[in-house]
Amino acid sequence: MNRRDLIKQIALLTGAAVAGSEIFLSGCKSNDRTVSGFFTKTDISFFDEVAETIIPKTNTPGAKEAEVGIFIASFSTDCYDEAEIETLKKGINELNQAAEKKYSNNFILLNASQKQTLLTDIDREAQKYNEENERSGKQKLPHYFTLMKQMTLLGFFTSKPGTTQVLRYVPVPGKYFGCIEYKKGEPSWA
Repeated sequence: MNRRDLIKQIALLTGAAVAGSEIFLSGCKSNDRTVSGFFTKTDISFFDEVAETIIPKTNTPGAKEAEVGIFIASFSTDCYDEAEIETLKKGINELNQAAEKKYSNNFILLNASQKQTLLTDIDREAQKYNEENERSGKQKLPHYFTLMKQMTLLGFFTSKPGTTQVLRYVPVPGKYFGCIEYKKGEPSWA
């Protein structure tokens, strides 16, 4: 599977409203919280490993090179409410427990194939959880993996490597071209 197909599938399969989306309407609220108070360096390394499994390095940079782990920690502490942060923090333990149960090892110590298989299984679980959540009509929090996946995509595609080396990038100011022909297989615009 190539990166473009993987990214399309991930974006389509998230299956839940973007957590923290109220920031797009009102901007992040500064609560003067620091990443270190909520997430440790180990947590950030964990986020980097999850993100790198979702968007691995190929002929373009992966999520780890884009420092998505620190983005996840920073974005969540700035823009998520306490319940969402707690869900994310508990998700680290739940993902490690799933890795322990399936492979008798912590997630970070698994090989790439094991990580991918585990995250695929957990993604299916997250989709079911989010569908049930939506059907129930109750406002429950999204699944922890949905939060991790959404922030991985947001962090990567707003990072310098994501926008300049994966997406097509034209710095502004530049000439406006209102109608540009699309050729199948071209990357999206940043």
